[in-house]
Amino acid sequence: MSITIIKPGLLATIQDLGRSGYGKYGVIVSGSMDRFAHRTANWLVGNDEGDAVIEVTWSGMSLRLEREMWIALTGGDFSPQIDGIPVPMWRPVFVRKGSILAFTGPKNGCRTYMAVAGGIGVPEVLGSRSTYIRAGIGGMKGRALKSGDIIPVGDGKNRLRHPSLSGTQAFDAVRWAVPASARPAYSEHPLIRLIRGPQFGDFDEVSRHALLHGAFRITPQSDRMGYRLEGPKLQLQRPQEYISEGVTMGTVQVPPDGQPIILMADRQTLGGYPKIAQVAGVDLPVIAQTRPGSTLRFREIGQAEAEQLWMDQGIRLNRLARMIDLRLKEDGCLDGLD
Repeated sequence: MSITIIKPGLLATIQDLGRSGYGKYGVIVSGSMDRFAHRTANWLVGNDEGDAVIEVTWSGMSLRLEREMWIALTGGDFSPQIDGIPVPMWRPVFVRKGSILAFTGPKNGCRTYMAVAGGIGVPEVLGSRSTYIRAGIGGMKGRALKSGDIIPVGDGKNRLRHPSLSGTQAFDAVRWAVPASARPAYSEHPLIRLIRGPQFGDFDEVSRHALLHGAFRITPQSDRMGYRLEGPKLQLQRPQEYISEGVTMGTVQVPPDGQPIILMADRQTLGGYPKIAQVAGVDLPVIAQTRPGSTLRFREIGQAEAEQLWMDQGIRLNRLARMIDLRLKEDGCLDGLD
């Protein structure tokens, strides 16, 4: 049971929720950029939330399904089609063997997540299937997917029943979908919530005001390691050197040129630049789907509010997972589940 890559597009990699526990050895977490979309895609095909998926950046990718299988597409909308027929997103879709899935053009967002029932079955490296290209580990031989790659599909415990497709029907999608109200508020020019970083007070008053009231453009040099922003120059009150310390996804560092960088999934484990802010965890999926050329604005919130938002999101995610599970059972899709 496998998937053959016909065209890889701009960038496609295999990702799960990351390689945790190895930061002290200098091994980064990596993993999916939009973890909301990742988790939801897996739930829609009956997988565990951390199973490996294909992360498609931008568009231009096409692949062939070498066996009948359930898939789900979430995240950014790249106008997916199966054998030339538009396929709906944010719902389970059963696809005929030999069908070709193609992403024909971006409508919104910049990353689509494709989950398949059983998960992507590449070997684990240090407990994760995530691809980290700079180190050449995980995923498909530690690199981006390329034409001709044959991607194995695992035999996960949460398998869905295979319905019958009539005639030449390429796929069949369920009638329901994850409602838009339950998804992150993806936007071309989002307002991102953040809390003050440990060196916020080291920046001059003009820079602190500019961070919270200015607009910053995401530059084309942005990637999975970090989003480089262009906007008002942020300056320290006086030159200082800092001891390198731990960073995480969403840490906002300011290098000597004064243009901030939001660290993302492939960030380093330590950072020596001053950290002016930290993006609230609930808004990381929104940033992950914001394209180069778009602008970000920031709003400061307190630590307590950020934590409450995170806990509220956890409750909503649990509710969404249960809702999906219930709908799959009502439709008679689930097979052999506890």
